[in-house]
Amino acid sequence: MLDTANYTPRLKDQYKSTIRAAMKEEFGYGNDMQIPRLDKIVLNIGCGAEAVRDSKKAKAAVEDLTAIAGQKAMATLAKKSIAGFRVREEMPLGAKVTLRGDRMYEFLDRLITIALPRVRDFRGVKPSFDGRGNFAMGMKEHIVFPEIDFDKVDEVWGMDIIITTTANTDAEAKSLLKAFNMPFNA
Repeated sequence: MLDTANYTPRLKDQYKSTIRAAMKEEFGYGNDMQIPRLDKIVLNIGCGAEAVRDSKKAKAAVEDLTAIAGQKAMATLAKKSIAGFRVREEMPLGAKVTLRGDRMYEFLDRLITIALPRVRDFRGVKPSFDGRGNFAMGMKEHIVFPEIDFDKVDEVWGMDIIITTTANTDAEAKSLLKAFNMPFNA
């Protein structure tokens, strides 16, 4: 049985023991609070037209994202009615979840070590940062995660993964994610 009171995620322990010191030496921070760290990870699945035709698709997306994240996902609702797309206000169109703390480190570990190597024709992740030290990536298939039973999936969705850091620049954020073994292709 897992002792959750004394358990520390592998990447969190790695960050505290080696990555912080390496980042402080690389960028010459004068204060330990300047060292970049992970803030949160946001996961998003958009069902789009499938959810408009069948409301069960959005519920399935919420269930799949809950299984992937290990935390209850919430349905994303339409803000406005759009008659041309047959979308009504408050209609569920997808799912999202925000991970922080230990769950965030556990998800990042599963993403890097298990899910990304299972992506077909994987050649690395394109380094796409927003200028403020946040990283965003998309996946075409959510079924690369081991929590998803491929036989029970009726629809394969893409998902967005946004990793928010406390870094001030993209170079600092890229260095932080490289230290966590994020497989960048450039």
